[in-house]
Amino acid sequence: MQDWPSLRHGTHGPWGDESRHLPLAQLEQSLARFAPPKDTGELALIVSREGAGRRQTPARADLTREGGVPGDAWARNSPEKLEAQITLMRIDVARLVANGQPLALFGDNLLVDLDLSTVNLPLASRLQIGSAILEVTEKPHTGCLKFRQRFGKDALQLTAAPELRNLRLRGIYVKVVQAGSVALGDPVRVLARGGET
Repeated sequence: MQDWPSLRHGTHGPWGDESRHLPLAQLEQSLARFAPPKDTGELALIVSREGAGRRQTPARADLTREGGVPGDAWARNSPEKLEAQITLMRIDVARLVANGQPLALFGDNLLVDLDLSTVNLPLASRLQIGSAILEVTEKPHTGCLKFRQRFGKDALQLTAAPELRNLRLRGIYVKVVQAGSVALGDPVRVLARGGET
């Protein structure tokens, strides 16, 4: 497990490194070359957001319906909001936008190598990671002031572009429907799309 206590902090949590922010044209060119898998991917990073903006990156975690990711801010701040229990983001997009910054800086709980688009994962789609089963919720995951500060206005513009919104570049929200253990390198499998069984 890695702890990230040394990240600089501001009013809205950990700060980013402005010298690492990429221009929109470079982000778009790189994105055009990406082709994430559609049916089976891989879990690349687990992140738990602790208090005071600290991040833990364990090698494995036990996901539960009551607690989501162990130790994460969701359980402390809004456990009644199941639609926002766990965030997933594509690892290729995260690496591009971070441009060398720690990937834990995003604050997304699970970084995965999988197509998270609305076409590939409609609402209520189910994923299996390790022994856990997760369901895509209707809550949109969008960029915010913190995202802009950490990764730049062009990165925010990319993730918010209307013509790219269906790609869900900023990520998605899921909830735990079957508790289970997940570990780095576990396959991420699409079990059902759009509530199909």
